[in-house]
Amino acid sequence: MFHCDRCGECCRNLDKSELYKALDRGDGVCKYLKGNLCSIYENRPIMCRVDKCYELFFKSYMTREEYYDKNYEACKWLKEKRRSKKCHYH
Repeated sequence: MFHCDRCGECCRNLDKSELYKALDRGDGVCKYLKGNLCSIYENRPIMCRVDKCYELFFKSYMTREEYYDKNYEACKWLKEKRRSKKCHYH
């Protein structure tokens, strides 16, 4: 199972992919994000479910470990982007 630390960065950067356009409130942030948590977590779309997405769309292209690694890389990149942005403002 994919381990999420609930930082909310993936939900604050929806403008990085057209797949999430319908969830974007207009500024790149998911309209269902409250603090760092999803307000519709139990009913969130399939594209927001890492494990379900793997099974439905990526299983024939890569191993689960490779898929997780790609997701963790993206997560790390978003967190670093946030940190560097904060440093520029202080």
